[in-house]
Amino acid sequence: MVNEIPGVNMAELRLRGFKVHELPAYVEVPAVHGRRDFYKMGLVTGEMTIGYGGEILELNGTVLFFVNPRVSRSVVRRSVNTTGYACIFTEAFMPPIVKKSPLWNAAENPMIPLNKEQAAFIRGMFQKMMAVHHSDYSNKADVIKNCIELVIHEALSIQPPGRSPQTGAARLTHLFMDLLERQFPIEHTAAPLKLRTAQDFAAGLAVHINYLNRAVKETTGRPTSVHIAERIVAEAKALLQHTDWSIAEIAYALGFDYPSYFNNYFKRIAGVAPKSVRFENHK
Repeated sequence: MVNEIPGVNMAELRLRGFKVHELPAYVEVPAVHGRRDFYKMGLVTGEMTIGYGGEILELNGTVLFFVNPRVSRSVVRRSVNTTGYACIFTEAFMPPIVKKSPLWNAAENPMIPLNKEQAAFIRGMFQKMMAVHHSDYSNKADVIKNCIELVIHEALSIQPPGRSPQTGAARLTHLFMDLLERQFPIEHTAAPLKLRTAQDFAAGLAVHINYLNRAVKETTGRPTSVHIAERIVAEAKALLQHTDWSIAEIAYALGFDYPSYFNNYFKRIAGVAPKSVRFENHK
């Protein structure tokens, strides 16, 4: 399954809400991760090519990384001696600081390069989390949360937020992308998606729709409507693959008045019908 991680018991992760582990020295390539419903941060040394949110990122050296569960990603490992640690946790387990931290912002590069001293400190924090994770201490979850917060604070001190060029167009695009991502994942059908058009987002950001469209096109090279459509379809695929909701329920959850509208929309963007995605996933 796409949703599995080498060396990680997924049932235990969902039960406890967190998992700390040492990265395996070698994983067959490519290791396609896709979308998952948990946050991840880690320390890794090695060489690899990472696909993250439509971008290709090259890793060479030691970096601290933060993975947003809403962003699709894949990893192609180019080194058999990659080393490091990872901490994975669900949104329910997540410390409050994570919700406010820009480190998981979908519009940002998820990797922060580290020097030897910084890497040594972060490595010590992960080793501490691993030791606590495997101990019998009854309050281990609280210690893990404290360690996560310390890593976040250290990361912010190394590389403060605001890494993207802060032109007017880039800033507005950043806000648009952040507002788009905040709507996901869809967790139940009772609260359907509210922002579905460029006009909806322009109103939410208190700007004229022409200004928003021009800023997003200038910064990303693609229209606002394309970003919205692709993100809605990506969420639809995730719901088709990872839930037992009917196609009608998914349609309503994504803000479509009628399942037929959703079917036509999905097929126009994805090139296949929703039932094809569900059928392929359950072969």
